Amino acid sequence: MRKSILLVSTLFDGHGRARRENAPSHEFSARTIEDSDMRQNIGNVSRGLWFRCPVVRIATVELMLMMLLTASRGLGAEPEVLAARPENPDLLQLSFEDLGKITVTSVSRRSESLSGAAGAIVVITQEDIRRSGVTSLPEVLRMVPGLEVARPNSRQWAISARGFNDTFANKLLVLMDGRTLYTPLFSGVLWEELDTALEDIDRIEVIRGPGATQWGANAVNGVINIVTKNAKETQGTLISGGGGLEERAFGTVRYGGQLATNAFYRVYAKYADRDEFTKVSGGGDGEAWSMAQGGFRMDWEASPNNRLTLQGDYYRGHLGGPVYRSSFTPPQLTPVDYHDTAQGANILGRWTHEFSADSELSVQMFYDRTDRGFGVGRELRDTADLDTQYRFHIGDRHEIVSGAGYRHSVDNISESVDFKMRDPSVGLQLVSAFVQDQVALVPDLLQLTLGTKVEHNDFTGFEVQPSARMAWTPHQRHTLWGVVSRAARTPSRVERDASIFAEPIPLGPVEILFPVEGNPNFRSEELIAYEIGYRATIHPRLTVDWTAYYND
Repeated sequence: MRKSILLVSTLFDGHGRARRENAPSHEFSARTIEDSDMRQNIGNVSRGLWFRCPVVRIATVELMLMMLLTASRGLGAEPEVLAARPENPDLLQLSFEDLGKITVTSVSRRSESLSGAAGAIVVITQEDIRRSGVTSLPEVLRMVPGLEVARPNSRQWAISARGFNDTFANKLLVLMDGRTLYTPLFSGVLWEELDTALEDIDRIEVIRGPGATQWGANAVNGVINIVTKNAKETQGTLISGGGGLEERAFGTVRYGGQLATNAFYRVYAKYADRDEFTKVSGGGDGEAWSMAQGGFRMDWEASPNNRLTLQGDYYRGHLGGPVYRSSFTPPQLTPVDYHDTAQGANILGRWTHEFSADSELSVQMFYDRTDRGFGVGRELRDTADLDTQYRFHIGDRHEIVSGAGYRHSVDNISESVDFKMRDPSVGLQLVSAFVQDQVALVPDLLQLTLGTKVEHNDFTGFEVQPSARMAWTPHQRHTLWGVVSRAARTPSRVERDASIFAEPIPLGPVEILFPVEGNPNFRSEELIAYEIGYRATIHPRLTVDWTAYYND
């Protein structure tokens, strides 16, 4: 049995952001990791050689103490400018009452107060993004305490919550306006393809901890929900850009207008050209890349009870880097530079109907197409998704949120000598349904939320992911909460069907090339998480957020 303890200290400010201003604050995270006997099957390698990974139990205590001194107020926009832009509130200027009105939707798929949410959640606002001065979405996420953001090269990012960080972090679910942003081929997010216009983002809600009851499989250690602005809030013309040594050139152009009464639109175009990194040994790493993207959004309030949204994007980029090819002649692994393209498009439509203040129906559909090369192969994927959600009340104490979804994804994988698939083209179906009941045990004081999501996928069959959340709010400034939940991580196509040729192994006078093969019997990874937390707004510039969790 192995135990390890890790103590981390991170500076961050009164918004819950990693410090980029004069904010004398700290986040302390003490982690104890205990590995038991190796019991969880991970995959099959080389036809019969099994790799196993220990079931990992992680107990963690996180303490976040956020304070922003009065002197730092001059670093942001002036109060009169903020007053002219109410959709981007400056949290430093808000009173206790206004802070309690900040709402989030990621914890329970319904609007609720951030201060009373039963979960470890941080919100990044548009004002936070503007002040940070960053130029890409992964850099924005560096501001989130407890989120691990690494950059192995100029093009790729590794982002995760609560450990297990990798280029394809398969335990983190990322959404943008309700559209899932991961590839079933690797069960990860290709962050370089999410080069959206930062000026169009309204807020980013980041949950540390499972969110599978609300969002489904792969929301094991965290959920990142990116919410963009309504087209009505982006009227007029915006032009931004810059350049430098690494960020050789980048720019965004956006225009918003009005189509009719209560009908608004915006269109945008963005381009970025980024240089390669320099290796310690000298020379570049060959990962220079560029990306161009454009899109639109239309919002129409057809009536006081009906809202329609239609949005879409198209992107195309040039990327490259070193790829190792296997050979029977020394050296057995030869680095080869490859240059390829990545392109894709998506379109999303959403209709929301309010029957009353306590009853609402939402129907969303999206289509996504991806065509991307990755050195040893190429992925062409088409995905269609339908999601419905209905919120209503039963009596004065029960608020029900229920829904169902269907997703169909078809891929076509181009192979090479070093990369083979058991079936180059597969259609995957996902059927899901969920229900959640928020019970006001004591109105405005004690809330209990019970829910579960049931999914069926073509790889592992049924997955049941329930949760129970309790929040005690004795005062609008103080919330004590606890959560018990189950989450599952379904296997990727590569883990089940791929055959990747590795370095040849010399056996006497001959060399044998052993493939690393996926396991068609790969089962889902399962997690049961226990969380408890305390959130307090001591002062508009001082917030305490404490979380402890145990993962089994």
